[in-house]
Amino acid sequence: MNLDTDFSYKTLSLTPDYEGEVTATVISSNRNLGNRKSILYLHGYNDYFFHPHLSEKFNDNSIDFYALDLRKYGRSLLKHQHPNYCKDIEEYFEEISIAINEIHNLSNNAIYLLGHSTGGLIASTYMNSGVERNKIDALILNSPFFDIYQSAFEKFISYWGSKIISTIAPYAKIEGALAPVYAQSVHKDFYGEWDFNLDWKPIEGFPTYFKWVVAVINAQKRLAHSNIKVPILIMHSSKSKKMTTFFEEAMSRDTVLNVEDIKRVGATLGDNVTLLQIDNALHDIFLSPKAVRDSAFDKMLSWLLKI
Repeated sequence: MNLDTDFSYKTLSLTPDYEGEVTATVISSNRNLGNRKSILYLHGYNDYFFHPHLSEKFNDNSIDFYALDLRKYGRSLLKHQHPNYCKDIEEYFEEISIAINEIHNLSNNAIYLLGHSTGGLIASTYMNSGVERNKIDALILNSPFFDIYQSAFEKFISYWGSKIISTIAPYAKIEGALAPVYAQSVHKDFYGEWDFNLDWKPIEGFPTYFKWVVAVINAQKRLAHSNIKVPILIMHSSKSKKMTTFFEEAMSRDTVLNVEDIKRVGATLGDNVTLLQIDNALHDIFLSPKAVRDSAFDKMLSWLLKI
């Protein structure tokens, strides 16, 4: 499938926020039929939807596919906005609710919410308190961002330092907070096989705002009280390793998050959680080398058939 010809794009005009005009973008596969089960995909941080093969896999298995470019990301980023910025994860609930309702009205069939990384944190938060969460029948998480990949002391400093700085200067930021290793492992001009818009997903990442760090850690803390009612599938790599410089083993590791954090927090999200290890997967499991991602697709689809 081709992003230019095989998808439809709808701009959602949202409630203006502290930066002014706000939009989000609903992406729909042109192979959708509108009378069957559906997936709604939420991307991660420094990210947007550029995964036509993901849509193709679901469509091939009789599932309609939709994705969101959230506010201030990708196709939804406006010139006056700070990229990827938020003060609270719940800011994204508006576009998620609109998308869920639109899908529900088209199909009136099961809807599955699929979130990657920060999108997994947002999806999990939504499934605890989002207005339309009762229209979702299952939650699938691809390497969800449940904890900062730091020691307890480093996390303490990150949170309180970010809280103090962002209270004084709401748009204070850190340049180069994201190591380029992961983006290099997936982009075709480096070591990967994928092409994406480097204005929307820079190799070096966008600046990381201290206010965003506080919003993320607050959302992670709230998951301690999670009580998600639907079946949950949590997919993670078999190994993780922090790297600041690319090495070959980056092609078979999660170099962004600690898989032990994913398993620890993930097991507590609800009463019906399945943890699924995908051997040698990258941080975005569906961007892993073909044999790895094909195995992940097969296991995910098998799980969906059983719930």
